[in-house]
Amino acid sequence: MSINVLLVDDHKIIRDGLSAILKCEEDICIIAEAGSGQEALNKVKQSIPDVVVMDLTLPDMGGMQVTRRILAQYPEIKVLVLTMLLDETCVFESLEAGARGYLVKDCAAEELVTAIRLIYQGKPYFCTGCQEMMMKRCVDNPETINTGPVLTKREMEVLKLIAQGLNTKETAYELGVSTKMIEAHRMHIRKKLGLHSIAQLTTYALKNRLIEV
Repeated sequence: MSINVLLVDDHKIIRDGLSAILKCEEDICIIAEAGSGQEALNKVKQSIPDVVVMDLTLPDMGGMQVTRRILAQYPEIKVLVLTMLLDETCVFESLEAGARGYLVKDCAAEELVTAIRLIYQGKPYFCTGCQEMMMKRCVDNPETINTGPVLTKREMEVLKLIAQGLNTKETAYELGVSTKMIEAHRMHIRKKLGLHSIAQLTTYALKNRLIEV
């Protein structure tokens, strides 16, 4: 089965280059392209891609805003940020928006292909620069990570899936339980750890080696 991809970038030459790279892969299909945020929202509605490769700088709205709007309506879609910006604020705000991966545009073609395949499988993918930022935040700001009471085995499983980017419905399916049960676990995890954002929970999971990036 092919991974259906929507390319979002305001420069056609970039979209053409990405399309040329990805068309060489038998398991990846470019089903649409967009040069603006509104066009991206329209193309998502028309084509329902598996993965959206998202630039952050678009002429009409920010890529993070577009990501939030896409995932609010289609939480099953995976978003991979591909940008020139390697900035801590952008990285963590992209995580908060729901992106499952972050790459800078100087990455190798092979890394882009790998990232698309991994986030399609529900796994996170962050370039080396992003990984360094995440680990630095763990080291430099240990006070922001409250170990709190010990999580139960099930809560650890839920936290791991949250940090990997799965939403409530996907987590429930993965663990074979109801969405109400997952919502309850998420509430308990946040209360125990004193952490509330996806970025904070992901950083906690990284520090405690629940996930790797």
